[in-house]
Amino acid sequence: MEGFLLNATLYLLCIVLAVPLATRLGLGSVLGYLLIGLVVGPVLGLAGAEMITLRHVSEIGVVMMLFLIGLELDPRALWAMRDKLVGMGGLQVLITVALVTAAAIVFGQTWQSALAMGMIFSLSSTAIVLQTLTEKKLMNTPGGRSAFSVLLMQDIAVIPMLAIMPFLASPEMRAAETEGAHGAMHLIEELPAWGVTLVTLGAVAGTVLAGHYLVRPLYRYVQVARLRELNTAMALVIVAGIASLMLMVGLSPALGTFLAGVVLANSEFRHELESSIEPFKGLLLGLFFITVGAGMDFSVFWDAPILLPVYVTGLVLIKVAVLYGLALAFKLDRSNRWLFTLGLAQAGEFGFVLVGFASSQRIMPPDIVAMSSLVIALSMLITPALFILHDIIARVLQARGGTRPDADQIDEHHPVIIAGIDRFGLTVNRMIALTGGRTTVIDDDLRAVRRVRRLGFKAYYGDATRPALLDSAGIDTAEVLVVCIGDAQAATTLVRYARRVRPDLFIIARARDREHVFELYRAGADETVREVFDSALRCGRRVLEKTGLSAYEAENAEETLFSFDRTALRELAKVWKPGVPLEDNAEYMELNSKLQSDLERAFAESLLHEAAALRSESETTTPTDVLAESDTLPEPR
Repeated sequence: MEGFLLNATLYLLCIVLAVPLATRLGLGSVLGYLLIGLVVGPVLGLAGAEMITLRHVSEIGVVMMLFLIGLELDPRALWAMRDKLVGMGGLQVLITVALVTAAAIVFGQTWQSALAMGMIFSLSSTAIVLQTLTEKKLMNTPGGRSAFSVLLMQDIAVIPMLAIMPFLASPEMRAAETEGAHGAMHLIEELPAWGVTLVTLGAVAGTVLAGHYLVRPLYRYVQVARLRELNTAMALVIVAGIASLMLMVGLSPALGTFLAGVVLANSEFRHELESSIEPFKGLLLGLFFITVGAGMDFSVFWDAPILLPVYVTGLVLIKVAVLYGLALAFKLDRSNRWLFTLGLAQAGEFGFVLVGFASSQRIMPPDIVAMSSLVIALSMLITPALFILHDIIARVLQARGGTRPDADQIDEHHPVIIAGIDRFGLTVNRMIALTGGRTTVIDDDLRAVRRVRRLGFKAYYGDATRPALLDSAGIDTAEVLVVCIGDAQAATTLVRYARRVRPDLFIIARARDREHVFELYRAGADETVREVFDSALRCGRRVLEKTGLSAYEAENAEETLFSFDRTALRELAKVWKPGVPLEDNAEYMELNSKLQSDLERAFAESLLHEAAALRSESETTTPTDVLAESDTLPEPR
């Protein structure tokens, strides 16, 4: 007992200290766990026989991870992304398996061992890639979404791989595994072939039916107690029960839990299941990767110091060739093409799962198992360098004026659409976000979009004047369109199109000057805001405050000028003639002079009226009451 507690304390302390450091260095948690295992095992030699027990316990974390992946796979969402999921992801897995298998056979492996290696190395690191894409704000780019589709397909492909691998073992090995499987096959070992098939299909069907008709009422019954630990126990019962059932009928427990997760993906208890299992999954999966790192045999490296780097380089080159070809076939632009290619060029954490499974099934020789584990680990360790290489390539392409990337795919609709995210649009978006509003932000300047993403705001790259992109942003259901585009002609074009397709949409647009205001009103804008007018008003107000007027009088002057100017511009827009200089438009100039005189008179009267009101009521009324009762103030902006 003391030895177990000491080892547990050692491993948990290593996790607490090393994983945050690895994450800060950009290596990710998975590499942090592997490095802990390497230090505890091969480097310091602290790992003992308890590692075997830990490995068996931690494999439950793999089962839980597949259950959580199943929970995330809403069948409707999978159907919506079927083109990239099946096309790009399926082709990547199949082609990589074929090429790696062929290469392994050339190096002298049996076809069974070679095929197992092909499946193992066809996978990429979901944990590292998704974390890096999220940190770099690249998930919503075409390259990021394509990488996500391939990773999702790889996660799904692990299930049939686990189902296929036992058939790659020799009959003698399968029989030995059956006898030593702790009674896992006792339900079907005496049955004929047709009985085994019926029991297997019955177990799968029972899992699906239980997910639909048993889990929901049982969960409602448990929730009556309102005890969180019972919810956790219920989640563990689902995972452990289905895993046990799958073992009894000779199927992979990962297959059963994954299937159960998919069945429960649309359940009202989905989020509760995720939150209950996530801590156990994370800790057990971390222990699994620690045991993988501790079990690595670096004597293989010292026996073949040149061959191992060759294997790692060869694997990366094979995956780069396959991924780049798929990027070309699916028409990704050059920058996203390299993001997609280099981001997925490593092996993945599920490779360790398959290596362990292949080892237990005696499909691969022990020296190949050790070599494969090292190749996976080293390829994962160079992932940060691959992303740095992508950043360098992206900067070179941008400096050379490479082709413009494809527009982002907008996957959400919000009440407010903001077109343009320079300093003007960013300020508008920040104000809306601070009050809890939700916006869909679009800009055709890729550098501006990336800058905004680094600031923590979500933005999409694309030309908002394109009808297809505006439609995908939800123009049909939006309540407000804010046009903050700096290009006056593009802004007018966007307002004109939006007004045509949505006569009831409220449109407020940024204007460069008075003539642009008139153009926007003609195009259908409800409101306009000139770029410098409001800032000039604020400046004028501060000047008035510093030259003798009270804060209230200065604010009233600002509001009066703003209200009058807004009314005057609408009147002037009626007599404005496109293409005719303002000074040559006699009707415009005459009306402008009249409005200017009216403004001066109204301004003077307003100031005199307010000053008299303040003097007469200063003894009996507070300034707050004057502001509340005054009927001379213009309407708010």
